[in-house]
Amino acid sequence: MEEYDYILVAKKGRSSREVKEEVLLFVESLREKNMEVTEIELEDKVFYAVLAPSGVFEKYKYLLKVSDACNWSEEQRVQITTETKTGTSCCGITKSNRSDQQKVLPQSSESGEPMGAVPKSTRIRIVHFLLEHSLLRNGEKGLISKPVFKSMYCLHEKEKQKKLKCKWAHWKAMFEPQPFNDIRVYFGEKVALYYLWLGWYTFLLLPAAIVGVIIFLYGLAFFRTSPLIQEVCESDIIMCPRCDKRCEVWKLADTCSYAKVSHLFDNEGTVAFAMFMAIWATVFLELWKRHRAKYVSEWNVFDWSEEEEELIMEIVNDLECKPKEFKYSYRRSALVLSLTTLLLAVIIGLTQALVMFRVVARVLLADQDSWPIIKQHANIAALVMGAALHFLTMQVMKRVNRWMAFKLCDIERCRSYAATERSFTVKMFTFQFCTGFSSLIYVAFFLGRINGHPGDYTRIAGKWRLEECHPSGCLTDLFIQMAVILVLKQTLNNIVEFTIPRVQHCFTQTLAKTLECSCDHCNACERSCDTCKRHDWIMKNYYLNDVHSFKLFDVYVDMVMQFSFTTIFVAAFPLAPLLAFINNLFEIRGDANRMVCLERRLVPRKTNDIGIWMRVLEVIGVLAVMANGLVIGISSDFIPRLVYRYHYGPCANGTVTNIDCMAGYIRSTLSVAHMSDQRVQRDFTLQQMVTPAGHNVTQCSYKDYRSSEDYSLTSQYWFILAIRFAFVILFEHVVVLCKFAVAWFIPDLPVTLRNSRLKDKMQRLKAELSDWEERRVQTHSAQDAEHTHTTQDIEQAHTTQDLHSES
Repeated sequence: MEEYDYILVAKKGRSSREVKEEVLLFVESLREKNMEVTEIELEDKVFYAVLAPSGVFEKYKYLLKVSDACNWSEEQRVQITTETKTGTSCCGITKSNRSDQQKVLPQSSESGEPMGAVPKSTRIRIVHFLLEHSLLRNGEKGLISKPVFKSMYCLHEKEKQKKLKCKWAHWKAMFEPQPFNDIRVYFGEKVALYYLWLGWYTFLLLPAAIVGVIIFLYGLAFFRTSPLIQEVCESDIIMCPRCDKRCEVWKLADTCSYAKVSHLFDNEGTVAFAMFMAIWATVFLELWKRHRAKYVSEWNVFDWSEEEEELIMEIVNDLECKPKEFKYSYRRSALVLSLTTLLLAVIIGLTQALVMFRVVARVLLADQDSWPIIKQHANIAALVMGAALHFLTMQVMKRVNRWMAFKLCDIERCRSYAATERSFTVKMFTFQFCTGFSSLIYVAFFLGRINGHPGDYTRIAGKWRLEECHPSGCLTDLFIQMAVILVLKQTLNNIVEFTIPRVQHCFTQTLAKTLECSCDHCNACERSCDTCKRHDWIMKNYYLNDVHSFKLFDVYVDMVMQFSFTTIFVAAFPLAPLLAFINNLFEIRGDANRMVCLERRLVPRKTNDIGIWMRVLEVIGVLAVMANGLVIGISSDFIPRLVYRYHYGPCANGTVTNIDCMAGYIRSTLSVAHMSDQRVQRDFTLQQMVTPAGHNVTQCSYKDYRSSEDYSLTSQYWFILAIRFAFVILFEHVVVLCKFAVAWFIPDLPVTLRNSRLKDKMQRLKAELSDWEERRVQTHSAQDAEHTHTTQDIEQAHTTQDLHSES
């Protein structure tokens, strides 16, 4: 039923005369290439069903065999000895013509195709390339890139589609292994490698999620007994107002709950978890290389070359073609770099706008009296609102970034689709990464550190004070920001990805009515004939949700961004791996269901790796080491607590034994501002210095290491800062050394695979040598026979001449 390779769709009766002529001209150019183009009129559309001749695939097969990219594997080693008998080659394509392929042949165990026949995915891929690169008779570029045809798509294979739906694209198969070989046969190696990577990533998220939960439970175990929490909850310290005018002084004990939450994500286990996740990222990537190598070797694409594949396709399409040369333009590169820098500046400007929004929102929430709870926790409310707005900004900027990335690729004028895809991937991910992490970088490294102090606050436009951190630390603000973004991103994305494609599918299916069979054969036997069934299948595929060539990029970028959130700043959110693991369990089956049941069939593409994404993941792994080291050393209070325990606390001299070593730590991190100072009077009014109980105070505390006299930074601040930088350097060097050690310890290729490939190559060389010797013997035999025959002819001529002489 699905014997057509490709379907082109044009409007019927509504197109202009010029468009109709272009369509007919393009169809005629296809027929000149010996392609069978069947015109089918259904409803108000004209469907052109394209079927390529067997000669196209014979050329592809032969060129692939003689190219350097031909991969000899275990399966092909058997084919070497049987090639002359079965007519197969290294790409598994038969040498017989189309009429021979339609005979009943044994079914192959992997693809379900007749043994030696051209796989449907290979036919689609080659025909898609030919359609995109077909030229008209006058030399103009083909019409696929122009809005002449309303649509173009390839057909699903009904039996294989049902099989994939049952084994893979169903919620019941959530905990079943993915059928990667079936995915590869149906959708090509590129899609199969994506799901192979996603499945491996999800599998290795499990140990990371378990360790993250243990770290969370560790903080929960000391939820009530921590001396730091007790000091906050039992404190009588009066803190300075959080904002101007209407904000009043407040008691540190009022934020007891906040201090408890801070301890859950800012404790001694955070350092160990950050180091574990940095090494985990390396282990994941190294094990992925081994996992990938196993499958690409099994699929016979280990030595596949993108450039040779492109050259083979070009030659199959046009024997007179010339190779597309590599070009580089400094002017275009400078323009792309300038525009990229401009967009990154805009993204940084949006981050500053989000900061202003939080500052203004905090002031407005603190000034209102309608919601007392929100007024009391204005800082947290403003932070949550800022995180939600950041998420919305990410969704809006995703469209802007996509449009800009495409325009930059157009300026570059990449030589091939693969080069365009790589360039687009780098640009788009860079823009998305900066959009997603710019606000987090501010919260992690700048929040509470550039806000100034009483009497000299840093203000936006000289009016609004910047935000401050809680005395328990700034890591909780980063945790809230990440939690809101991750939960919103995963929850809303899953809802959107689950509902919108199904709503679109239901809407289009209402338009896809079953065709009324009007042929004489159907009317006579009262059932649909093969022709009508084929036409009905064409219409059902047409009304599926459309897909574009960068469809796979969209799912890749979501997962790689998730990997970024899971590894970068994970020290502030140990539960991120757990949320990612749960999300991916549903993501795999949800994406599979959309791809198999709701969307048109993706054009199968050949590859042997996840491409540029591997380099992106490696860069993220390096950034994870840097970011987590900075978070622990700069953002968290791990270093100040360590310094206090061994240098400033009651246990510093080693003589006190009846008191906790962290007693008095919170008070040591606070400085005092006096209302007698005129500079402080400019920031705080007398009305603000009244406690909730109605008592007037003449001084208040704020988080910083400053002198109460001239507000200069104390020696304790500089000592802690030096220890912070020393820790960051030490942490990053130790983790980087561990990463290198892990990368060295885990080889990219399993030893068994190396030995198998070595044996395969040796067997191929022996077979080639045996064939050469056989041909050599045959040549010598033919030469000897010819020499003998010539000698006999000469002797016979001499005998005849002697007889004539005697007579």
